Amino acid sequence: MPRGDKGAYTDKQKRQAEHIEESYEERGTSAKEAARRAWATVNKESGGGKKSGSGRGKKTTKSAAKKGGKKAAKKSSKSSKKSSSKKK
Repeated sequence: MPRGDKGAYTDKQKRQAEHIEESYEERGTSAKEAARRAWATVNKESGGGKKSGSGRGKKTTKSAAKKGGKKAAKKSSKSSKKSSSKKK
């Protein structure tokens, strides 16, 4: 398989990369750079293409796309606690 071949990816991963790429292009990124970033994002979230063998199950950590909400929620809860203590 030549380098850069996307044959080892699932249909879902290909669709995800396509949507991510379109999003980058809408924001003004060049087509080549948008494609590079899209596949890098898919690789980070899913661990790359289809792989066979034992021990290749799901990762235990959450994907990068899922972390933002938790971080934001923690910050807002901390700030709301501070503001409620000042009102006394």
